[in-house]
This record gives sequence, structure tokens and C-alpha cells, in this order.
Amino acid sequence: MEFPVIQRIGTAIRTQRVAREYGIEALCKVLQEYLPEDQIAEVRRAYEFGARMHSGQARESGEPYIYHPLAVARILAEMRLDATTLCAAILHDVIEDTAVDKGEIVRLFGKDVAELVDGVSKFHKVEGMTRAEQQAESVRKLLLAMAQDLRVILVKLADRLHNMRTLEGVESAKRRRVARETIEIYAPIAQRLGINTLRTELEDLAFLNLHPKRYNVFQRAVNDRLGDTKSLIKEFEHKLERALREEGIGASVVGRQKNLYAVYEKMQRKRLRFLDVMDLLGFRILVTKVDDCYRALGVVHHVYRPISELFNDFIANPKVNGYQSLHTTCVGPQGRKIEVQIRTRDMHHISESGIAAHWQYKLGGKNDPGSAPQVRAREWLGNLFEMQGGAGALDFIENVKVDLFPDEVYVFTPKGQIRRLPRGATAVDFAYSVHSELGDHCVASRIDQQLEPLNTPLQNGQTVEIITARHARPNAAWLNYVKTAKARSHIRNFLKNQREDEAIRLGRRLLEIALRELHVPLSSLKEESTEAVLKAFNLQDMEDLYISIGTGSRLAPLVARHFLPDPQQNTVPGESVPLQIEGTEGLVIDYAKCCHPIPGDDICGYVSVGRGIVIHRLECRHVQTRKGGPQERVPLIWSEKVQGDFLAELKLKAENRRGLLAMVAGEISSANASIENVQMPERDGSEALEMRFVVTVKDRVHLARVLRRLRRLPPVQRVNRV
Repeated sequence: MEFPVIQRIGTAIRTQRVAREYGIEALCKVLQEYLPEDQIAEVRRAYEFGARMHSGQARESGEPYIYHPLAVARILAEMRLDATTLCAAILHDVIEDTAVDKGEIVRLFGKDVAELVDGVSKFHKVEGMTRAEQQAESVRKLLLAMAQDLRVILVKLADRLHNMRTLEGVESAKRRRVARETIEIYAPIAQRLGINTLRTELEDLAFLNLHPKRYNVFQRAVNDRLGDTKSLIKEFEHKLERALREEGIGASVVGRQKNLYAVYEKMQRKRLRFLDVMDLLGFRILVTKVDDCYRALGVVHHVYRPISELFNDFIANPKVNGYQSLHTTCVGPQGRKIEVQIRTRDMHHISESGIAAHWQYKLGGKNDPGSAPQVRAREWLGNLFEMQGGAGALDFIENVKVDLFPDEVYVFTPKGQIRRLPRGATAVDFAYSVHSELGDHCVASRIDQQLEPLNTPLQNGQTVEIITARHARPNAAWLNYVKTAKARSHIRNFLKNQREDEAIRLGRRLLEIALRELHVPLSSLKEESTEAVLKAFNLQDMEDLYISIGTGSRLAPLVARHFLPDPQQNTVPGESVPLQIEGTEGLVIDYAKCCHPIPGDDICGYVSVGRGIVIHRLECRHVQTRKGGPQERVPLIWSEKVQGDFLAELKLKAENRRGLLAMVAGEISSANASIENVQMPERDGSEALEMRFVVTVKDRVHLARVLRRLRRLPPVQRVNRV
């Protein structure tokens, strides 16, 4: 019997506290600051009607339900919203939770209030509809109502904010679901509409309810890191205000700690450790005129050293939601990085209130600078619905999310699943986001049914299909354009393992050849001698020795001498056995770009640290002039089993005719070769035109076939290999 009594007492105490803070009298006290008496009376009448309709209903925390809509109205009153919006806020749940219909609200409070209440009300669930579909339909209904009257979203955001403030009495699964919906839909909508006062609190509350342990640890870490920042903030404020005053700029400087979710999201997005996040403090400088913004920027940069790459001019280039400000980051007191935002007071008002500024300025009887965000919001909604057409509710919501995250790209799999990637991501990033195996074997992509290279940056809404080949492997060139950490990590790991495998095979072959010249077969080496050599080189095992030889860190002839009983003894070298090149050695064999060797050429190799063996043609000028010991040079021959495509450079001189390049490219393609590069040097005034081509061929026979076809072209005067 005692527990229900204690519960009732707790509810009564909580109700009294809520009544003091969010009761009708507390609300009217706020309204007296900016609304006339007749409009306050209308708000009070809406309260009396709402209290009567919600009579007997209670929230999960126990207090009467009417205090929730009153709290929603209080949030909007603090934003200085008009009486129509406040009446709708007080009545926003009567259609959904009571027997009142839209017609009765029209009769009692007018069409505008009724439309706002109906727009905020959830979509009525249809039998057989899943929770996700119902949620999607409710959001679509809300956005449709926004297209008619943007005050709908202000009521909904205030409703969501109060719900987030009072989630402690809700069971954990629902709490996480509501928090996830808030962080994925409602906070981004608030940001898209420029309402930063609501956005920051929604983000932090969603963070707290989604990851409570992470939030608490993070909060303690920020507090410990900043310590007593009050003195630091005051020092910065006073120093800047004095410097601005000396330059004749009337300004106010306000310091603040950045909201937790903003710091956490930055760490996630940039993959930073907490210790790497420096700008935990931010300062705003508010001035009167736009010209003063740029003058104030000069003062800030004179007082504190700026970090040039962290400057943005959002006054000249406003954000998509109409936000305007100068952003700069400086090295402040005690070496801390501090972000400074400089804007006019009107810009600040719009940046905090967004579309809400429209009604605030109307109430004040001023010109309406807040209409710019409102116009942008209407254009955004209009484009959104025009783009979606007859899409289903779930697809529509996913596409809304695409539009709400301008710094991210949303693309679709062929089965319609959505993948979120960073801006500038390519088909390789997409492949690895689906599955690492798909990324490892991708060779091309179809983007919206069109074949595209793997390095094509993806755009919002595209459908991406990955084409794979069983024998395909990751390419080192992919690292030049992939954006995601997952893709980069997989590619690097694969290349590292592949390079080690190839280096082991090549190193073993080189050591075997070097030992054969000394009449010491590799198979005859005793364990004692190998251990002594490994110890001398400070290596763990023979594989490490092979890798060091294969990558060029050690020369095989010098290593081979360490396996002799007496490394200093003179030996009669045996017959030198050239290393056979098969074309499949991979990353530890490099083909010199100065002479482009191909199968059939007489070749030799030089050991290069980090590159393995670099192959040259014997007639290459670098071979003729190279200075180095005989140990660096490796005798090479082409294997009979050589395979792959090799680069060859051609120099062509021809009569300048229309379509010449297309004609030459066609002949090269007909010879089953492909063009990797074309260069057209500046003409010397003659009628002839010189071109250089880098083409892929199989061997010298294949190259001869390409040259014959080119020489048969009438405009071609001369063509030869470089």
C-alpha cells in the first residue's frame, strides 16, 4: 500500500513544479513581453479548451497531459512566435488523442489554427502497415503540411524537443528509437531551416539517449580537458572587445563551449581522437554592419594568429539554409585553437531562429529580413516534392535524408538499398561499403545503367552496380581517389600482403641465382649457416631475408657470399643464369618509363631500394651512362610464358588533316592495342604534325603489327618507336 502512496506524492510534487514552470500563468507572463492583450486572451482560450479535452489523460511521468502542449507553447513563446502558432501548439494533440475533429477547431479557432494542428497530427495507421511505413507516412504528411505553412514544422520541432527533454520515464527501446529518429530527421530539418537554437539541444539530447554511457564519458572528458574555462573566456572577450573598441568598431564578444554532439560528430566524420580535437571553445563577435564584419576579422587576426586553411566566408557565400557569418580559427590563449564567428546582429538573429525570424519580425512591425530563409525553405520543399513524384513513403523518407545531409552522398544498390557515403566518394568506395569481397574484385561500374570508370565521383540518388571479375585484385591507383576509411584500409592491407608474397618469390629466385654462380645450391644450405646469416642481418627467418632482397633493400650477390664457409675467400663464379621475367611479378618489378621495355627486347635490371628490380632495355641511354657496381645489375631474359600488357611509346609525324587523331586511334584499336596517353607538342610552323602515343602491346611482334597499320595511313609520313 505504501508504494502507490509514495508514487502519488511524487506525481503531485512533480505536477506542482511543472505547473509553476509551464502552467498557463507562466506562459502568459512570457507573452506579455511581446503580444497584445487580445491575442494573449485567445491563447488562454485555447488552453481552456485543450485542458477540457485532455481532462483525465496523463503522461507516462504521471502529471496531467495538458502540461505537455503548454510546455511546447512555452518553447515557441521564448522564440517570440505569433498567437496563431501558440494556439496550434496548445491544441496540437487534440485531433490525435481526443474526440475533437478538424472541423470543430476551424469553427472555434479558425482555419489557420486547424491546418497547423492537422499538419502536426500523425498519420492514422492503416491495417497491415509496419511501424517504419507509418513513421514514413507521418513525416511525409508533415512535410506536405510544411509546404503550405512553415509554422507546422516549428510546432513539431518544439513538440519533439519537449518529448526529448522528458524521455527519462520511457522504456529504453522506445527511448533509443525516438532518439534515432530525432538525430536522423528532426535535428537535420532544424539545421536545414536554420533554427540552430532547437538543433543543438535536439542533437545533444538524442546523443544522450542513444549512447548514454558514451555521452557521460565524453562529457567528463570535455570538462576535464577544459577545466576552469571561465577565466579563459573572460580574458579572450575583454582582449578582443578592447581591440575592437580601439578601432572604432562597436561589437559584443560572447564565448561558449561547443555542444557535445557537434564535437562527437566531428570526431566521427574526420576519424579523430578526442585529444586531436582542439576547437572545443567558440566565440561570436556581433557587429552592426556587414563592413564591420570584415574590419573585425582584421582585428582578430592582428590580435591572435590565424590558421589560414580554417577560414570560411559564409557572408559572400551563404550556406544552403541562408546562414551568413565569417568563420576563422586562431591560436588563442594558452595555445588553444579557438573558432571565432563574426556576423551582424541581424545575421545572428536569423542564424539562431531561421525561418522563425519571419514571424518575429512581422510582430515587431519591421522589415522582414527573415523572409530569405523562408523563401529558401519553400524552394527546398518544392524541389523535394517535384523530384520525388509518386515515390513510396519509405523511399521518400530516404530521399529526404539525402537532401538533409548536403555533405554526404546517398546512392542506391540495384535492389534499392541505400548506401551513405562521404561527398566525392567513388564506385570503389561504394563496392567496399557493400562488402569487402565486392571491392576486392571490382573492375568497372554501371551508374544509372551507364558504364563509368571506377574513379567517377558519385552523385546523390544514383543507382550503382559493380561489375566484378574472379581474377581481379585491388589496384594501388585506387588509393588516389577513394574517400572511405574502409576502402582505403582494405586496399592497403591487400597490397601490403601481395607485395610481401611477390617479394618473397622474387627474393628467393634472386638468391638462388646468386648462390648458383658460387656453386652453392640453395637446397644444400644447412640450418647452422642460415641462422648465422639471419643473425648477422638481424632478421627473424628466411622469408624476411627474401623480402629484403626482393624489395631491393639487400643485394642478392652480397647476401649469397655470407653463406660461404669463408665469405672473404675467392671463388670462381659459375655461369651467370639470367632471371626470367614472366610479367606476373607484380609490385616488386618496375618497368622503366624512359625506355618502356616489352617482351622481345634485350633487357637488364637494376636493384632499386623500395622498388625491387627496375627493368631497362639494353639500348636505353640510362643503361649506357649508369654508374654502379656489378652487384646492382641483374641479368634478365623474358620467359617463354610471359603474359600481360606492356607499354610502348611511339612517335608519329603526319600531315595535319581534319580527323587525323580519330583515324590514328582507330588503326591502333583495330590492331588490338589501346592508347594510354597522347601528347601533341607545339607545332613549329610547318604543315606536319607530331604526336606521341603510349600504347599497350603484348610483345615486339604485336608492336610491329601496330606500326605497319599506322604506316599505311596516307597522312602518316613517319612513325617509329621511341
